[in-house]
Amino acid sequence: MKLTIRIIILYFCVTMSTVCVAQDLGGLELECLLEPHMSLKIGSPVPGALSNVFVERGDLVKKGQLVARIDSRAQIADVQLSKARAEYAKRRVERNEELAREELMSAQEQDDMGTDAQLAGLELNERETLVEIRNIRSPVNGVVVERFKGPGEYVQETDIMEIAQIDPLNVEVVVPVQYFGSIQMGSTGQVTLEPPVGGAYDAEVKIIDSVIDAASGTFGVRMEIPNAGYKIPAGLRCVASFPPASPGAGAN
Repeated sequence: MKLTIRIIILYFCVTMSTVCVAQDLGGLELECLLEPHMSLKIGSPVPGALSNVFVERGDLVKKGQLVARIDSRAQIADVQLSKARAEYAKRRVERNEELAREELMSAQEQDDMGTDAQLAGLELNERETLVEIRNIRSPVNGVVVERFKGPGEYVQETDIMEIAQIDPLNVEVVVPVQYFGSIQMGSTGQVTLEPPVGGAYDAEVKIIDSVIDAASGTFGVRMEIPNAGYKIPAGLRCVASFPPASPGAGAN
């Protein structure tokens, strides 16, 4: 993914009429690309047939939202059976509490009933977990990028959908090696978006690669911009402007 982003940005630099590195009043301007903060392929921890897929491409989802479900009718029946057993074991203990207080029941019998009730409760928890893991939930707030499977299709180590987290957005910048050390972690730059969206946004530097790409003589920098309301789409080209700094400043 990192290599792909670097190739795309370098292609922009060659094909566009703008200059990839520009010195404007001592500042540094570089081509950049907006990317989702995370792109996640969503699958199932257990194999089975999909009974429902609740979202389509382009739908907004919340963290924890139910987006798909694996057929769990057999597991739900097991829960009902385990629940009946757990309730019976609990009632049995309660019915014999008076006998236990009056010492009309042996300690062994008391222990057996208490253990049976505890095991029945644990079994119920296990059965409920087997149902819950068949409920596929979104791990992030984001947007559905693609849906790969639909109701009735069997899934086993396959992706059901892709969800992208686009708040915040990553700003991927490829920087010439002579500027290594001139951009500082946590510093703020300005990102200007291409039309038709347009606009300039403050962005904070989050990652600076420590390994130089020898083939291109560049290194990667990642910045972040907030995107509340998802008003800015990922995939836009942009120009990142950094405060004035001397080339190689801060490098050892």
